[in-house]
Amino acid sequence: MADIRFDGKVAIVTGAGGGLGRQHALELARRGAKVVVNDLGGSVDGSGGSSAAAEAVVAEIKAAGGEAIANGSSVTDDAGVALMIKQAMDAWGRIDVLIANAGVLRDKSFSKMEIADFEFVLNVHLMGTVKPTKAVWEIMREQNYGRIVVTTSSSGLYGNFGQSNYGAAKLGIIGFMNTIKLEGQKNNIHINAISPVAATRMTENLMPAPVLEKLKPEYVTPGVVYLASEEAPTGAILTAGAGAFALSRIYETEGVYLGEDGLSVEEVRDNWAKISDPAGQQAYVNGGEQSGKFFRKLQGG
Repeated sequence: MADIRFDGKVAIVTGAGGGLGRQHALELARRGAKVVVNDLGGSVDGSGGSSAAAEAVVAEIKAAGGEAIANGSSVTDDAGVALMIKQAMDAWGRIDVLIANAGVLRDKSFSKMEIADFEFVLNVHLMGTVKPTKAVWEIMREQNYGRIVVTTSSSGLYGNFGQSNYGAAKLGIIGFMNTIKLEGQKNNIHINAISPVAATRMTENLMPAPVLEKLKPEYVTPGVVYLASEEAPTGAILTAGAGAFALSRIYETEGVYLGEDGLSVEEVRDNWAKISDPAGQQAYVNGGEQSGKFFRKLQGG
């Protein structure tokens, strides 16, 4: 099969000044894409800012013969996001790929976490994905083509101590994806999620050095670039780390119809084994499929 290429395509990668985003930007450029390298240049907790990191990645791309421009906007700032889109359109006249990768951490147990820290992390991850996506949406609709890759996490999919803010944002991104994957299909806009396990600034203090060495960001990037390609599926949650890849899905059990007459709390308790039985469980494509199951059970009952 032919190599996956991005010749003639334009990609925006947020949070691309280092770590995962940098690798995504470099690989897209190596495969022919023109790249907007976005990075606020702040610290892991979101404070500060500098365009130096984004400019350094642009210099790398240009040195390798590629095309790129730097953008230092915050993904939460409406004017900054609009500027990022304007730069891409002024330079190249189209936007084919958006990789929403920018993020921050403010970890604390929920009992010790300030609401301000919860809101800040939620804003950067969730709204920092929504705002760039909204900004490119009509462009992609008019082109009848677009590929969007959002970044989730095992903290959102499965939970992680001390990351209630981060986890809430990361699962919120999946809820966002699950709806716009349906809305984008008629215009050939595919949206997928990556759930990475990688050694970055955000994880360097969480694992020992020998483990981090096995979790280089470049071991995640091939999955991201595939999800950004013409051949990409839509609505997938790809988990990746250390060269391993898997698909995460939200399953619902078949459940049981308890009827209306005599329905009680005790009935739910006494039938819990049937309610939770994994036999016949399914991963639904949309909410209507779940509703259909309940109507089917009602008719069968």
